[in-house]
Amino acid sequence: MVRHYRKDPVPKEVVDAIVANAQRGPSAGFSQGFGFLVLDNPGDIARFRAASTPETEPENWLAATFDAPLVVIPCSNKDVYLDRYAQPDKGFLDRSDAWWPAPYWDIDTGFAALLILLTAVDRGLGACFFGIPKTRIDAVHEAFAIPRGFHPIGAITVGFTDEPGRDLRSRRRAQDDVIHRGRWSD
Repeated sequence: MVRHYRKDPVPKEVVDAIVANAQRGPSAGFSQGFGFLVLDNPGDIARFRAASTPETEPENWLAATFDAPLVVIPCSNKDVYLDRYAQPDKGFLDRSDAWWPAPYWDIDTGFAALLILLTAVDRGLGACFFGIPKTRIDAVHEAFAIPRGFHPIGAITVGFTDEPGRDLRSRRRAQDDVIHRGRWSD
């Protein structure tokens, strides 16, 4: 996760590849209940920063301090999933979310966000996913006319990194602590 970027803009063809790959993310029932708000001009980015930064302790939020030339806001839409699974081939006609074992609308949008991160890195860029404070979601909706039903799950900054390379291998958890084969044990 990169937090400091050079001022160089991200080339349009790279931005297009980033969002095209995000659109190819998996989605339950091929619902595709996600949308992406792309901010690539300084005025829009400043407006996002203002809308997403809390008034108390703003210095503690990445939204107040990032300097990226590109921000992508992945948004999930639960209603798209409920509508899709109310179709005859799925059989949940009441549009209830009670039977869903997890909020796949957010999970699938998270998969798309990961594709944004991976595509940025594959293209030689740095990127950082961060959350938007819950108290600022309505302000982000209003600032960008995000349609009702779409919910920002976070934001992703993208750009050419201005940070030295880091080797985080010593901080990565050991595989034996994370991967369990056949049975989860102590």
